[in-house]
Amino acid sequence: MENPTFSIDITDGGKKFFRNWIFKNLTFRIEAGNKLAVTGRNGSGKSTLLQVLCGYESLSLGNIRYTKNGSEIARENIFSHIDFHFQFKNLRQPLSTDDIIKLMELESSKMKTFKYFSSGMKQRTKLALAIISDVDLILLDEPLSNLDKQGEVWYRNLAEMYLADKTVVVCSNQNEAEYFFCEKTINISDYQ
Repeated sequence: MENPTFSIDITDGGKKFFRNWIFKNLTFRIEAGNKLAVTGRNGSGKSTLLQVLCGYESLSLGNIRYTKNGSEIARENIFSHIDFHFQFKNLRQPLSTDDIIKLMELESSKMKTFKYFSSGMKQRTKLALAIISDVDLILLDEPLSNLDKQGEVWYRNLAEMYLADKTVVVCSNQNEAEYFFCEKTINISDYQ
């Protein structure tokens, strides 16, 4: 059986809030297994682009098209093909709960309630659940926020281990450690 193909095409995309263009004239294609980094300063539109990609926001101008195995996916159904930090999906098999706790390097805190986790521990949990989910597209917004140097090494290892066959979009304030595995980079500021 062939591997499923999943792609997103944006053609002449633009997003406007009131009279201000967040971005415009943005055209790109993300195919199955591609990794794209979207860089730019704070407030440049990176997170807005992620919201467009996941179907939460619509474009003000241009077109976005999602396809899987040659069939178009309606924008309102795209949520089942993607994963954000806070959405839980089916996990890759055969990972058990203990495997996931070990993967997050949180064995000593496994009896702690999530609300008592530090911000770094919460970030590890969110990233691990996003990255090991069985989905077509993973969207990460500044994944190293709240992680210390040890957490950055952990993230690098997790990405190397689990993202090779995934389609990934990473938004970053130009911190290359967040998107070291991406083949392509666009600076959203170039589309304003």
